[in-house]
Amino acid sequence: MLFFRNGKLKPKREVTALLDLKNQWCFNIDRGLVNGVLFLDFKEAFDTVDHNLLLTKLEYMGVRGQSLEWFKSYLSNRYQAVFINDVLSKHEQIKFGLPQGSILGPLLFSLIYINDLSSNLDFATTRMYAGDTNLTFTACSIPELQEQMSVLDFQCLKNWMIANKLTLNIIKTEFMLVGTRQRIATMIVNMHAFINGISLNRVNCSKCLGVEIDEFLTWDTHIASVSKKVSSGLSIMRKIKPFVPISSLLIIDQSVVEPYFDYCSTVWNGIGDNIADKLQKLQNRAVRVITGADYLTSTKEY
Repeated sequence: MLFFRNGKLKPKREVTALLDLKNQWCFNIDRGLVNGVLFLDFKEAFDTVDHNLLLTKLEYMGVRGQSLEWFKSYLSNRYQAVFINDVLSKHEQIKFGLPQGSILGPLLFSLIYINDLSSNLDFATTRMYAGDTNLTFTACSIPELQEQMSVLDFQCLKNWMIANKLTLNIIKTEFMLVGTRQRIATMIVNMHAFINGISLNRVNCSKCLGVEIDEFLTWDTHIASVSKKVSSGLSIMRKIKPFVPISSLLIIDQSVVEPYFDYCSTVWNGIGDNIADKLQKLQNRAVRVITGADYLTSTKEY
């Protein structure tokens, strides 16, 4: 297969995070257990960060003196206004939230502000990366899993969110069972999870750090998504091919086609031969679009 680009992939922190997540799930599956994964969606997370609370946590973690003053200066004296129908509102000081589009924003949120979430939960393994946060629960049966999630740790989660002035977007917060087809099929009891008395949506597939993860770790949904995006990119290349040189087509291919093959491929490279063949055919098509080779010509020489 070609989508490892001769075994050379740029290291990505997303890959490390997803590999760690996948490794835990597979380890639990090998032990005959089922994973209950809760994908949290904090409502307007970056906009609701309390500056005083964030500074307190920074100080608790050892950031003091001039360094702490620097963060105070970074967060303070920021103002915002709204411009509607040619009318500008008065400027109001911002006492909550992190600067949008900043490099420090995701770091301060995931590494500092919500870093203590895991210490407030008894059963869940917490993984946080930028705005993506998920909790993994492990049990032998649905009743045990449901008790861990809904009865025990969910109350701790609720208390922690109140203390940190965060709220969940219940509509986008979802959970998924991850295990083998046989193990999940034998669990006759339906799984339910509730937060504040509201039932959470159970899904068969969820997007985490840009990768579509399904409950059986088959990666079928993710490969289907990759194939659709690659096909769209190839369609664009085919339309503009008569007007640009091959060198430009190669640049476009590297920009809008190859990244989909490369992104986190070490996480989902355990796909079956049938699915792998689909990706190989797409790469063969890319070769033919760029070089103008006909369908009967082998793409290996290219």
